[in-house]
Amino acid sequence: MNRIISVIKKEFIHIRRDKMTLLLILIIPLVQLLLFGYAIQTEVKHIPTVVFDQSLSQESRDFTSAFSASGYFDIHYAVFSYDEVSRMIDSGKAKAGIIYPPDFARNIKRGTPATIQVIVDASDNMVANQAIAVAQSIGLIKSQEVIFEKLPLKGAPYDVRVRPWYNPDGITAYYMVPALLGIIVTLTMVILTAVAIVRERERGTLEQLMVTPIKSYELMIGKIIPYILLGYIQITIALLVGVIVFHVPIRGSLLQLYLLTLFFITASLGLGLAISNVAQNQMQAFQMSFFVMLPSIMLSGFIFPRDAMPRIIYYISDIIPLTYYLDIIRGIVLKGIGFQYLVGQVTALFVFSLVFLSISIVKFKKKIA
Repeated sequence: MNRIISVIKKEFIHIRRDKMTLLLILIIPLVQLLLFGYAIQTEVKHIPTVVFDQSLSQESRDFTSAFSASGYFDIHYAVFSYDEVSRMIDSGKAKAGIIYPPDFARNIKRGTPATIQVIVDASDNMVANQAIAVAQSIGLIKSQEVIFEKLPLKGAPYDVRVRPWYNPDGITAYYMVPALLGIIVTLTMVILTAVAIVRERERGTLEQLMVTPIKSYELMIGKIIPYILLGYIQITIALLVGVIVFHVPIRGSLLQLYLLTLFFITASLGLGLAISNVAQNQMQAFQMSFFVMLPSIMLSGFIFPRDAMPRIIYYISDIIPLTYYLDIIRGIVLKGIGFQYLVGQVTALFVFSLVFLSISIVKFKKKIA
């Protein structure tokens, strides 16, 4: 019994001296608990919305105000053509579009139903379901207001027609399978590379590399190229399973998807290498990778829509590479859009790749100096 107590004491002393492990065990879980508890919301509000008002009447402005006052629709854009509405939703700048026909006000005055078209981006099921339900509720409430005014009517005052785009049947697999592909790549790329340099150091093979004439950037490139190939193999298998088993449609260009995926893979590998150069042992590298994975799953829009998050958390999620890749893969697979709509996401991933790889090279130089 005394020997067991002695071992326990020594282990506690070891943990206390290992400040990095102590930090990972005690502080980081508390930070994540506070962060996720504050960030995760199932009720989607502040849906970015574009309006195409062909009526330009008081009646259409009142109806738009009702959408805005609900708290669920934020009117960010006013456009002057149906094509502009389509481009806004394709690009992801807007998740909903409200279109008023030219005869909207005239129909109300005549006592005939006035039609409002609401287009919803259904590539995100949770946002789409919330937007559809609220839009229909607003139509019912406004119709009741007209009925209470006892105006002569030949039908329901307002006819809100909701059109879900990209995934009209609300099939969960269409929404989740492309996102799962991003999660799988992040998981394997970050964790596998996070232990790469640490493993070399613990095995003593890092010293052998130090005495060779290889440069730091050459070593980093040599470390990531095999994992890039592994990442593409994973993506190919996942896409085949998605199409064959879950019947996920691929509406965009596979070539563009593979090309743009390279930026995400290199960003994930760069992050893994940066962790590998900071961590002192494989356990720390694994723990730090886990710390990266949870925010990627919870805050990127994989499960919970970013539009439902508080603004500060929304901006924090902008520093997660997976956030941008989900826009890319869902955009190409479900929407069929191309590179012209994804320039911002690709640029962000390119910057992430440069930053993470640069950190890895600098940290490695300090280790061998």
